[in-house]
Amino acid sequence: MATTDAKARIGFDPVEFPHRYTDPRDVEVSALLAAALAYGRADLFRPKVDALLKQMGPSPAAFVRALDVAGAKALLTGFVYRFNVGTDLAVLLLGMGQALREHGSLEALFVRGWKTSGTLHGALAAFTAALRDVPMDALRKAMGPERGLHHLLPSPLGPGAAKRLNLYLRWMVRGPDAVDLGIWKQMPASALLVPLDTHIGRMALHLGLTKRTDLTWRTAEEVTASLRALDPEDPVRYDFALCHYGMSGACPAKTLPQHCASCSLLPSCKVGPRIVARGSVQF
Repeated sequence: MATTDAKARIGFDPVEFPHRYTDPRDVEVSALLAAALAYGRADLFRPKVDALLKQMGPSPAAFVRALDVAGAKALLTGFVYRFNVGTDLAVLLLGMGQALREHGSLEALFVRGWKTSGTLHGALAAFTAALRDVPMDALRKAMGPERGLHHLLPSPLGPGAAKRLNLYLRWMVRGPDAVDLGIWKQMPASALLVPLDTHIGRMALHLGLTKRTDLTWRTAEEVTASLRALDPEDPVRYDFALCHYGMSGACPAKTLPQHCASCSLLPSCKVGPRIVARGSVQF
């Protein structure tokens, strides 16, 4: 995947938003907002993130530090994006502001859970639970009930792959490079888990990184373990390239022989050679 043009692809990726900022606190706040809403079609969620960040002004961190329920209502009344309404986003923004006031950074809040639990799953569970610890009664009275809060900030974390949370960690911990920002220094990249989605799941199956077909935490662990054999210190370095290879249409869900025949990954693929040999469509 060395041929992936990261700079060209970054405009199609939500990681573009934290790249707009230089202060680490602005980076981590804008990144969590972008990652939390990064579901569905990029051309639908990107305008939502962009509009919110513009309304938050030049420093998203300063904005959430000062945010209260009245300010959240002013910002988010009428906000809707698929599963989520304004109350859901208010919890996220108020939770980040509380974390900055109490811990100084989102990194410090995450690391507290990391040190206490000793596991990535436990650390993310503690992180989302802390972010959701905001005055819900006051929010509901001002803005109405939440609708998709568990989708936005899952708590309890459960058996799912937690793709967007692991994506956020990748941005914060890996790098800095052309894609990831590497502003969190207290967690090693070796401990990260691949942000498993449909694109990564398909690519992982085709390349023999897993035999599992479900998009669960266990599958993400299996894929990461396979990648760790290639790079023990930085196993998720391959995530951006693999994901965008699938997103770009180079490896579509319904693969045709002509796709596989021209694919640079064909020698390593477990599926492509059979499709080329049969000369027929195969999922």
